[in-house]
Amino acid sequence: MTDTPTPQSPDPADPTWWQQAARGTLIERMGIVLVEVGAQRTVATMPVAGNTQPFGLLHGGASAALGETLGSVAAQVHAGPGRTVVGIELGATHHRAAREGVVTGTATAVHLGRTTASYEIVVTDDRDRRVSTVRLTCLILDRG
Repeated sequence: MTDTPTPQSPDPADPTWWQQAARGTLIERMGIVLVEVGAQRTVATMPVAGNTQPFGLLHGGASAALGETLGSVAAQVHAGPGRTVVGIELGATHHRAAREGVVTGTATAVHLGRTTASYEIVVTDDRDRRVSTVRLTCLILDRG
């Protein structure tokens, strides 16, 4: 038996449902908190503390993981019931360092198709300066 709640009828636009579903996952361990969920736009925050490389800077992989989380959640909302998504391409450009505070990721749909969904995810610091730009494409699959 698992401690992770899995509601029978998820509301894909409810950030609270996603936070419950993320219990025990990388999302929870990294402190990612979903603020807004939708197919066109999804937003989350993540603390810098605990997600740094040895020199105290936000780890580039943490920015990439935040981006993949946001794009995947948004793509799943787009895909709808009975379908699932998997990331098939991820790229990130790191523009500036973050040493403290919280970063915010905003995923914006670039393409919402029948079989793929692509997103640009902009990660900004507490002063609204761009830290990273992440690009994600997801493949949409029928559950079977």
